Amino acid sequence: MAEEKAPTTETTATPVSTPSGTKPYLLIGLVVVNMLVVAFVGFMVWKGRKADEAKPGIEKVIEGEHQTQVEEQAKPEEVGKVIPLETFIVNLAGSKGRKVLKVNMELEVKGQEVIQEIENRKAQIRDFIIIILSSKSYDEVSAKEGKDALRNEIKDNINSFLSKGKIINVYFTELIYN
Repeated sequence: MAEEKAPTTETTATPVSTPSGTKPYLLIGLVVVNMLVVAFVGFMVWKGRKADEAKPGIEKVIEGEHQTQVEEQAKPEEVGKVIPLETFIVNLAGSKGRKVLKVNMELEVKGQEVIQEIENRKAQIRDFIIIILSSKSYDEVSAKEGKDALRNEIKDNINSFLSKGKIINVYFTELIYN
């Protein structure tokens, strides 16, 4: 009988359960939301890769640029008609008449209409050029950058009032300064 009264050391495990009758709706909701987010991110990654495949890679851009350069070199360069202007002799700015600039130049144009317009406006063009040349100092016209800037300034000023065409380039055939 002593055996009957001995305490048992066996513990009974009670299962952890939710309150009676409730189901884990919160857990199911979080799993569904998580699956939707993962599916959305996967879709966006797939779309991004598809868009990247449609964009040209750097190799394609370089190849296209090379092809364009080859095509430009294959075309014969069209030289426009060259119109010579009379000699310009002007005093340079800030020299008080001691420094003089002598320039012969030619204007390159395309088309017969612009040639006629330049012939009709020759006095106006000479006036513009004389004003531009006399506003330059010795330092400006003696440097290469100054000559390039002078060429562009003359071209831009004349093109601003021409209506039937444009000057393509200005060439200095003689440029002497002292």
